[in-house]
Amino acid sequence: MKNHETPFSRPTATRRGTFARASVALLATSFAVAALLWPASPEPTSLIVQGPDMAAAAAAVRDVGGNVTHELGIIRAVGAELTPRQVDRLRSESGFAGRVFEDRVVEAVGKPAPDDTPAMPVVRRVEANRLHALNIDGRGVTIAVIDTGHYSHKALNNDPAGKGRVLANYDAILDQESQYNLYLETDESGHGAHVASVILDSSNLGTNREPVFRGLAPDANLVTVRAFDRDGRGTYADVIRAIDWVLQKADEHYIRVLNCSFSAPPRSHYWEDPLNQAVMRAWEAGIVVVASAANEGPDPMTIGIPGNVPYVITVGAMTDHYTEENGTDDRLASFSSTGPTYEGFVKPDVVAPGGHVEALMKTSSQIALDHPEFQGSGAYFTMSGTSQAAAVVSGVAALVVQNDPSYMPDDVKCALMASARTAQNPDGTTPYSVFQQGAGLVNAWDAVFGGQTGCANGGLDVTKDLDGTEHYGGPATRDENGSFYLLDETGDGTTWDGGYSGSDGYPWSNGYPWSDGYPWSDGYPWSDGYPWSDGYPWSDGYPWSNGLAEPASINVWVPQE
Repeated sequence: MKNHETPFSRPTATRRGTFARASVALLATSFAVAALLWPASPEPTSLIVQGPDMAAAAAAVRDVGGNVTHELGIIRAVGAELTPRQVDRLRSESGFAGRVFEDRVVEAVGKPAPDDTPAMPVVRRVEANRLHALNIDGRGVTIAVIDTGHYSHKALNNDPAGKGRVLANYDAILDQESQYNLYLETDESGHGAHVASVILDSSNLGTNREPVFRGLAPDANLVTVRAFDRDGRGTYADVIRAIDWVLQKADEHYIRVLNCSFSAPPRSHYWEDPLNQAVMRAWEAGIVVVASAANEGPDPMTIGIPGNVPYVITVGAMTDHYTEENGTDDRLASFSSTGPTYEGFVKPDVVAPGGHVEALMKTSSQIALDHPEFQGSGAYFTMSGTSQAAAVVSGVAALVVQNDPSYMPDDVKCALMASARTAQNPDGTTPYSVFQQGAGLVNAWDAVFGGQTGCANGGLDVTKDLDGTEHYGGPATRDENGSFYLLDETGDGTTWDGGYSGSDGYPWSNGYPWSDGYPWSDGYPWSDGYPWSDGYPWSDGYPWSNGLAEPASINVWVPQE
């Protein structure tokens, strides 16, 4: 029997196309409706996951389907990419006994400054040139600079005798160590080159009989670590990985000083912040950490991370009045961040030249391209910031360590602060509070030959702080009028209302343990403290502006009379 086909038993090509189009349309409509009913999963967020150890943190991330991006053994953590649902599972379903932090943004803290005024005579102003004449020039000491990368200028690569002194280069963004060669360049920004030049530029501006080098430690060795991009921005995870690498290589390269010319606003107690924890590990390991105070002044309580760590040497910026040979009119740079910290510590610890500082920067780097008006002669560029001030102190710290290699970080901090010079008015009073200038302007000669130790970080135990058995607060408090207050050993003290005048200063020279800490109890009743959240992950990071988008003159940063 013949099988007769009906029109519907075998559709024609036209009908097949019609059915196909109808099916596709129906399917597309179904997907659209489904997309409305079930929104797509959010993109993964970059986080830092901390556990009992790094392996446990990594396993917990992978168990919930997350991606491990960074190994951060220095703080028992990993960098990770996790969706909100995976974070919830990590906290609730996995039984993970750890913490989750936002992978925040950190930014380099330096800005272009005009080149139509004389560059500040940094080396002479802190009397490092006197030490250079005695061959105390950083020889044998290695300084690690975590910044935007390396510039292969001979004044940064060679010592005064022409010998190479760059020992290693590491890219924390790419997690890649490069074998050093003379022409290796990784600094696309220019900030890192400028900071390194302030520290150890070996250009000699003087004579063989009276050497005047541009850098504070012109014979020191250098390790460059790139953790910031062309725009001077980095992430917590990359910076922590950079510090971890420095710690691993410290013995091999004899790294004694770590320069941190970067900052982020605090969002927690200093001991809870993962970047601060990494810095504290470096200090515990015997590395002198020098940090910028930040450029958020002149308001009080504007010290950034990691400068709010009580152990490290936090540096504010001073500037001259464009009078190279006259130091009597030097003043605090108004952009320089001031203390106290939320936990009541006096910060900055010292100040150093940070206004209109001239140093090396490749002319094709981003900052130089954006601001050619600040380019000086050749490859020298003028910038201002606590970045430059921190670089000055890192160089001085290397001189102190060279003179006495037995000095540990607390000893170096004591030497720098005990020898610093407090700003004074003609009548003997000081125009600035200790929360603005700390112990005063650093002096390299007195820091090296002062011989003072045991006067910094009294009552603090960084190991207990790191393991969570004890945390600390400083001696600052606030009176009923809202002014910050600091008692001395006699029961007297000084108040500061946040302004630039009316303070009698504080007699650091009397031997009061000004950097001591006390076990943290109930905290301090600041009326305008940091607006952080007690939960985690932290609230969104501070909306940093580039800081380099608009040229700024140092004139607008000079404190008003």
